Amino acid sequence: MSVNNSISFLAIDLGASSGRAILGTMQDDKLELKEISRFPNPIIEINGRLYWDLFHLYNQIIEALREVKSHKLPVKSLGIDTWGVDFVCFGKDGEPLRMPYSYRDPHTMDAPTHFFTKIPREEAYKKTGIQIMNFNTLFQLDTLLRDNSPIYPIINKILFMPDALSYLLTGEMVTEYTIASTAQMLNPYTKQFEESFLKALQLNSNHFGMQVFPGYKIGNISSSVQRLTGLQDLSVVAVAGHDTASAVLATPARNENFAYLSSGTWSLMGIESEEPVINEETFALNFTNEGGADGSIRLLKNICGMWLIEQCKKEWEDKQTVRYEEIMAAAKQSTPFQCFINPDSPCFAAPRSMTTAIQTYCKDTNQPIPQTMGEIARCIYESLAFRYRQVLANLQELATFPIDTVHIIGGGAQNKLLNAFTANAIGMPVVAGPSEATAMGNILLQAKAAGIVHNKQEMRQIVRNSVDLDIFEPEDRVLWNNHYNDYLSVYREI
Repeated sequence: MSVNNSISFLAIDLGASSGRAILGTMQDDKLELKEISRFPNPIIEINGRLYWDLFHLYNQIIEALREVKSHKLPVKSLGIDTWGVDFVCFGKDGEPLRMPYSYRDPHTMDAPTHFFTKIPREEAYKKTGIQIMNFNTLFQLDTLLRDNSPIYPIINKILFMPDALSYLLTGEMVTEYTIASTAQMLNPYTKQFEESFLKALQLNSNHFGMQVFPGYKIGNISSSVQRLTGLQDLSVVAVAGHDTASAVLATPARNENFAYLSSGTWSLMGIESEEPVINEETFALNFTNEGGADGSIRLLKNICGMWLIEQCKKEWEDKQTVRYEEIMAAAKQSTPFQCFINPDSPCFAAPRSMTTAIQTYCKDTNQPIPQTMGEIARCIYESLAFRYRQVLANLQELATFPIDTVHIIGGGAQNKLLNAFTANAIGMPVVAGPSEATAMGNILLQAKAAGIVHNKQEMRQIVRNSVDLDIFEPEDRVLWNNHYNDYLSVYREI
C-alpha cells in the first residue's frame, strides 16, 4: 500500500468535555494531523437535569467547515465520533424532541434494578455481553418509559450522538454498529438489536436508523449545510462512531499480544477478540463486549480515568489557572503510597466536590487524608495504576493469547508520570501513543471508505510510520508489589 498523492479528511472528535476538528492528510504512507478547531462540550444543568447541547455541537462543526472553506483546504469527507450510550430522540417531523440527557444525569442511578424486574440481570448480560452500568442506553430508555416521559409515546427515531449529528448534516438517519454496541441493546453474535429488550422498552427496530458499519457513506452534506459553509462536494462517512472503537483501531501494535488502554476522561482497558467472550467469569467481573471498527469484539472494562483529575482541576483553578503539567509535577514531588481510592467507586461519579469525595473516601477507610494538590493527584495516579493492574490480571485470564505489552492511546498517553506508574504497577512495558488515536482511527476509516487503505494491518502500519512512541519499562517492582496489597486492603467492591 502506498499513498503518493495527498488526500485529506476531516475528523470531528467529540469527547465528554471537549471537541476537536482535526484535518488528516494521507501522503507517502503517513498520516499528518492538523487541528482546525477546538471547543468545549459542557454539560448544561437546567432545573437539576444534565443535558448535552446538540445545537452547540452542530454549530461547532459548521464553524469548522467554514474554516476549511476559508483556507481552501481540500477535504474529501468528514466523519464523527463521540462518547457512547447517549442519544437524541426525534419526532415524525424529523425534529429533536428535546436536548439529550447526559449519561451523568442522576435519574438513572437505580435504573438497572428496575429493569431487571422485566429481564433478569444475568439474562440481560448474556444477551448483550455489556458491562452493567446505570447510564447504559437500555436503562436510560427504560427510565424514560417508567417515568412516563411526555416525549416517549411520540418518539419516531432514536439516534446515537454521532448518528444524530450526521443526520443534521445530511438529512440521512443511520445507526452505526460500534456506537450502537455500547447501548446494552445489541446482540453481539447477530449484531442486531435484541428483540426481547425492544419489547420490554415498548419499541421496535423501526425506532432506529438503518444499521451500517464503519466505512459506510451516509450521504453528502445537505443544501442547507452547503449554504452555511460554502462547501459542496463533501460526503459524511460513518466511521467507528464510538470514540474508543476509532482509537483502538489506531493502536500501533505489531501483533495481537497486547492490551490497550484508551486513556481520557474514561480509561478503557481491553483486548481484541474475534468472538464475544460472554461467560460466568465475564459476568462476575462485569466486563463488556463492544463492537470493533473491523467487526471484531473489544473485550474491555470501563474505568473512571482522567475524570478524577479533571474535576479536581476545576476546584484548584478557583483563583488561578492550573496546568496539567503543574499537577503532575506536584504529584511527583509528593510522598508516595500514602493513600489510595477505588477510582470506580460510585462516590466519584458526579460529586459536588471531587477533592472532598477523595478525602472522605480516605477518611472512611482509615488512611491519611490528602490535603494538597500534589497529595490528591498522587493518590489518584497511584490508584489508577493499581486499578489498571487489577483489570489487566483479569484480561490475562480471559485472553486466548499471552499479553506482553500495554498500549496507552488517547490523551492520557501524554501523562508520563501516570504511564511510568502504570508500567511499575503492571510489571510490563507500556507503549504510549498516539495521543490523537481517536482522530487517527476516524480518518483512517474515511481513507478506507475512499479505497486508499484496505485493512487494520495497513492502518496500524501507517500509525507507526506517523508518530513517535514513548516506551516505559517497569521499575521498583518489589516496592510496587508491596503497596499493591495496601491498595487492595482499602479497595471497596462496587
